[in-house]
Amino acid sequence: MNASPSQAPAQTPSPPPPATGGGLIRSSMVFAGLTLVSRFLGLARDLVITARMGASQTIAADAFFTAQAFSNLFRRVFAEGAFAAAFVPAYARKLAADGDAESNQLATDALAAMAAATVVLTVLAQLAMPWIMLVYSPGYIQDPAKFRLAVVLTQITMPYLPCMVVASLLAGVLTARGRFIIYGAYPVILNIGMLAAVLPQRDPVAAAYAASWATIVSGVAQAGLCAWGVRRTGARIRLALPRLTPEVRRLIRLTIPGAVASSAVQVNIFISTMLASHVPGLRVWMSVADRFYQLPLSLVGTAIGVALLPQLSRAFTQQNPQEGRAVMDQALVFGMALCLPAAAALVAMPVYLVDGLFTRGQFIYKDAVAAGLILFQYGWGLPAFVLVKILQPAFFARQDTRTPMIFALVSVVVNIALGVALFHTLGFTGLAAATSIATWITVVQMAVALHRRKSYSPSAGAWGRLARIGLAAAGMGAFLAVLASRRPELEGFLGGVSLVGLHAKELTVLAVCLAGVVVYGVLLFALGGLTRAEIRSALRRQGGATASEPDLS
Repeated sequence: MNASPSQAPAQTPSPPPPATGGGLIRSSMVFAGLTLVSRFLGLARDLVITARMGASQTIAADAFFTAQAFSNLFRRVFAEGAFAAAFVPAYARKLAADGDAESNQLATDALAAMAAATVVLTVLAQLAMPWIMLVYSPGYIQDPAKFRLAVVLTQITMPYLPCMVVASLLAGVLTARGRFIIYGAYPVILNIGMLAAVLPQRDPVAAAYAASWATIVSGVAQAGLCAWGVRRTGARIRLALPRLTPEVRRLIRLTIPGAVASSAVQVNIFISTMLASHVPGLRVWMSVADRFYQLPLSLVGTAIGVALLPQLSRAFTQQNPQEGRAVMDQALVFGMALCLPAAAALVAMPVYLVDGLFTRGQFIYKDAVAAGLILFQYGWGLPAFVLVKILQPAFFARQDTRTPMIFALVSVVVNIALGVALFHTLGFTGLAAATSIATWITVVQMAVALHRRKSYSPSAGAWGRLARIGLAAAGMGAFLAVLASRRPELEGFLGGVSLVGLHAKELTVLAVCLAGVVVYGVLLFALGGLTRAEIRSALRRQGGATASEPDLS
C-alpha cells in the first residue's frame, strides 16, 4: 500500500474543494450507477446460486446463506456501518485542516487497529463456530448434516471480514477525497468471482463450497483494488503495527455506539434469521427478498448517504447551517423520488417479480410464492430503510453517535418482541413485517429528535415535493398491479419469443417494469415532483472543480 519513493508525486495533492448541495446528487449518481452494475451482477449471481442450490429442497442453500448472513452481519456492522460513520468525518476534517501527512497517519493507525481487531474476531469466531451456530441457527440442530455444513461454510467465509475492513477504510479515504468510482465498483469483484465459481457446479453442496471459497478470494481482490485507488489519489496509507493513539481511541469511542446505530437493520435481520432456522428454505426466501429491496436501498439510501456525510461534515465545520439544510432537503427529495416507486412496485407485484426471475432449477414455484410474500412486507418498509440512511448522517456529521445508538436499541427491542409475536401469529412473513415496523419507529425517532434540536426539518418546498412524488408513485403502483393481474395474457402475447437466453416469463417481467418506469416518469413531471432543470442542476459538478481535476477510475 505504501508507494516507493520513485512513485511518490512531486507535489503533495491538495485536499479536494468543498462540494455544495448541487454536487451531492452528482456524486450520488456516480456511485449509484456503479452500484446498479454491481447489483445486477449480484442478481445474476443469486439467480445462478438458487438454481444450483435451491431453497427448501436441499440443505446446501440454507447452509450457504447462513454463512453469508453471518459474515455480512459483521461486515456491515464494522466495515460499512459504524467505522465508516466515525472515520470518514474525522479523516475529512484532518485532511482539510492538517493536510496529507497528518491524514495519512490517522488512516494508517486506524487501519492497523481495525484490521488487528477483526483478525482476532475472525479467529475466535472460527474456533467457536459450532457453539455460535447453536445460538444463531437452533433450528438446524434437528438436521445434523445441515448443521455441520453451515458451520464449515461459515468458518470458510469469516476471513472476508478483515478484507472488508481494509477495503472499507480505504474506500472511506476515497470518499473523503471526493472519489466515489472505486467505492461503487469494488463490489463487482465479489459478484464476478462467485459467478465464475458456481456456474460450473451441478451438485448443490459442491456449489456451496465453491461460492464460499470464492468469497475469500474476492475479498482479497477488493482490498487490493481499493489500495490501488488510494495510491492514485496521492494518499499514502501504510501497513503498520496497531497503536492506540488518542485519535484511534477517539475513533473507537465513536465506533462503539455507531456500530449499533448504523447496523440496526442488520441486527434486526440477524434476529429474524435466528427464528428463520426453524423453517426449511426460509433463509433463502428471505435472502431472495433481500436482493430485491437491497437494490433500491443501495442505489438510493447508501449512495446518497455516502455522498451526504462528507458534505454535511464540511458544512458544520464551516458553520454553514443553510448549506447543511439545503443538502439534506435535496437528499430527501431525490431519495424519495427514486425510492417510493421502487417500494410501490415491490408492494404491487412481489410474487410476480420473484417467480418471473428466480423460478428455475432447484428453486421451485413454492419457493417463489414464499419469497414474494416476504418481499411484500419489506416493500412497505423500504422507504424507512432509505430514510435511516439519509437521516443518520445528520447526527454523525455532528459527531453524535450516541443518539442514533439509543434509537437503534429501541428498534432492536421492538423487532425482537414483534418478530416473536408475529412469527407465531402471521407465520414466517411476520419476521419481515417486524423489521419494517421497527425501522419506521427508528425513522420517527430520528425525525422528531432533529426537529426538537432545530438541527433539521424539511422545508415547506421539500414537503410539497414529497407529496407529489408520493402521488406519482401510487399511480405507478396501481398501474403495475393491473398489469401483474394480466400476466397470463402478457406471457401468451410474447409466446415463444427468446432474447439472449430470456424467455417469455422473464421478458414480460422486464417489460412490465419498464412500462412502470415510463408511467412514473410521466406522472412525476406532470405533477411537478421534479423538474428537468432541477435534475440538470443536481447532476452538474459544482464547488470549484476544474477541468483538470483527475477523474479516478
